[in-house]
Amino acid sequence: MTTTFVSAPQFFLTSESVTEGHPDKICDQISDAILDEIIAQDPDARVACDCMVTTGLVFVTGEITTDAYVEIADIARKTVLDIGYDRAKYGFDGETCGVVISIKEQSADIALGVDEALEAKQGTMEACDNVEVLGAGDQGMMIGFACTETPEYMPLPISLAHKLCRRLAEVRKNGTLSYLRPDGKSQVTIEYRYGKPVRADTVLVSAQHHPDVPRSQIVADIVEHVIRAVIPAELLDDKTRYLVNPTGRFVTGGPKGDAGLTGRKIIVDTYGGAARHGGGAFSGKDPTKVDRSAAYMTRYIAKNLVAAGIAERLEVQVSYAIGVAHPISITVETFGTGAIPDDQIVELVKKNFDLRPGAIICDLDLWRPIYKAIAAYGHLGRDDLDLPWERLDRVEELKKQAGLS
Repeated sequence: MTTTFVSAPQFFLTSESVTEGHPDKICDQISDAILDEIIAQDPDARVACDCMVTTGLVFVTGEITTDAYVEIADIARKTVLDIGYDRAKYGFDGETCGVVISIKEQSADIALGVDEALEAKQGTMEACDNVEVLGAGDQGMMIGFACTETPEYMPLPISLAHKLCRRLAEVRKNGTLSYLRPDGKSQVTIEYRYGKPVRADTVLVSAQHHPDVPRSQIVADIVEHVIRAVIPAELLDDKTRYLVNPTGRFVTGGPKGDAGLTGRKIIVDTYGGAARHGGGAFSGKDPTKVDRSAAYMTRYIAKNLVAAGIAERLEVQVSYAIGVAHPISITVETFGTGAIPDDQIVELVKKNFDLRPGAIICDLDLWRPIYKAIAAYGHLGRDDLDLPWERLDRVEELKKQAGLS
């Protein structure tokens, strides 16, 4: 893909997003709402909260160790109601759905490595405070990415797909298209030429709706009030294909139409398939879990490096061993767009960014109840929120060290 994407005269990339009323996203939001309530009371909590929804039922499970007390059922119901599932005819109702809870404490064996990293036990890492000696909560690899395609340094297909889904929610809630219901999806295919996005090839929107609204009206309304309101006119041409509710009907949706699970939309949450993915989900996990915190940190690194002009397209991968603070590998890929060699960029990363879990938590201020707000419409590239991993506060120093200032 590295040489093909940059050198190909024609290349197509597709990304999807889903609305906050999609069954999987309902679960992500419930999991993160529970996490937020717990860490607001107890910053030493260990939370791994998963959720499943189906017709008339929310099931909450996971491993949670905390001194806090939260009403998990109330949080789940409020989240469902806030999304818009507030009446039975939508197929799901936060007031009347059942909530089943099965929670246990975090494994003591895992806590051995998280609470004190291997380096601290061996005396090879300065233990300046409790946070600094945290070990990684699991093994795995995390990937951060940034590119110059959009002002927020995100790939254009996923950026547009998120905006379409947010627009679907907006026109539903403000009454512009009052017949819409909470479930929905989008998908955008962008044509690239020599690595640059040039046009929207296909735009797909599926929106749950009232049963009595004719499909012709839905298609016309979605094209006018959603697609054309989001996709820049210069990307649309007479060959752009519009697909709206292509099955012809989308009345049965939400948990009645499809069971949902926490963590099943990891590509939607990240870069829409434009970058690799380590496989770890975010929602419901406290920041000692590097699936979450290191993914945010690598995004922060990649975004600042790209903004500094070090590459136009850049991917950073780190990997961890459970109970070990320092990453066991750091890799950079610039897809042929680097201003300096990749090995020099790796050295810049090592010099300027502390990738120990405790340091990431401190640098990005992750022990705060900020997670429910990003559980839908993407964790990355969010220009509507002041997220620490989206800040460009390392650019000038990186430019200077790279010899580009």
